[in-house]
Amino acid sequence: MIIKEVRTHRVSAPFHTPFVTALRRATTAESLLVSITDGNDAGYGEAPQVWQVTGGSVAGAEACVQQILGPLLIGRDADDVAGNGRLVQRAVQHNEGAKAAVDVALHDLAARRLGVPLVRYLGGVALSVPTDVTLAADRPEALAAAARARVDEGFRVLKVKVGRPGAGERDAAAADIARVRDIRAAVGPDVLLRLDANQGWTPRQAVRVIRGIEDAGLDVELVEQPVPRHDLDGLAWVSDRVGVPILADEAVFGVRDLVEVIRRRAADLVNVKLAKSGGLGPARTLLELAAAHDMGTLIGSMMETQVGVGAAASLAAAYGTSAVSDLDAVWWLASSPVRGGLRYERDHVQLPDRPGLGVTLALEDL
Repeated sequence: MIIKEVRTHRVSAPFHTPFVTALRRATTAESLLVSITDGNDAGYGEAPQVWQVTGGSVAGAEACVQQILGPLLIGRDADDVAGNGRLVQRAVQHNEGAKAAVDVALHDLAARRLGVPLVRYLGGVALSVPTDVTLAADRPEALAAAARARVDEGFRVLKVKVGRPGAGERDAAAADIARVRDIRAAVGPDVLLRLDANQGWTPRQAVRVIRGIEDAGLDVELVEQPVPRHDLDGLAWVSDRVGVPILADEAVFGVRDLVEVIRRRAADLVNVKLAKSGGLGPARTLLELAAAHDMGTLIGSMMETQVGVGAAASLAAAYGTSAVSDLDAVWWLASSPVRGGLRYERDHVQLPDRPGLGVTLALEDL
């Protein structure tokens, strides 16, 4: 069967709680959904708009898909997922979100044509994968209350957003340490805490905060992207001076980025995201490269719908990671233009035992 149509759909999904990091404050997930059909089945992919991280926008992804990637695929064999994927990756520079949406839609369509869940198409069998849950940056007392609520709901790994600008370097560092201390006191010793600074610290400030946390015995699992993404020297400097493992996120989009992080020994783990790497194919390469160099891995997502997070969770379930993955984005949605797909049971993402991603679009909402 050949690919007959590639369509785009702009969607906006509200959050039940504002999502606040060192980079931004968001109240909705803005995405472009892509559908690819052979005339009988349709596969779906997603390009989230995250200006501050990827630089990608809904408008830009839509233009890329409609003008370049979509026309390139019309008339091609829908089952040639690898060949179509290579074509997509070579067609344009950057535009990782658009390429990821098309790549995932190609995989979803192929899995639907075979009548198997996407995770099985990727070589896995598990339909359940653990996830952390994020605590958005907030006042210490609000963070502690949110932490207790998430633990009561069954989450055992909490990701704490830190690194927001303060009055001064020392004051900001002290505030971040105080936040972590309050959260640890609220949830007790058995819950894993990980920190995400979203590039919000200088190298000196990062070392000051992390050493302060170590000295206080607050038992943090890892610290994600403590310094600006292009400062690999700073990232390596931090990694060399603290005991807590460092996770590279925004510093790694593609293979060349990861090779440089590995060469400099700048981080202990890498966060692989489809919207950064360009899809399931490139993400698998990153996971394999990291594993070959004994580097830890986890799979993350942007603030996306069941389409993007479902694809990331399917990859995590099929390939496995060394740390619990970051797949809670759909948990934040108050409503969604997507029907079906994944759901949450306590701290696990449950994938549907249905073909592909198991989703349909509520076209009346688009």
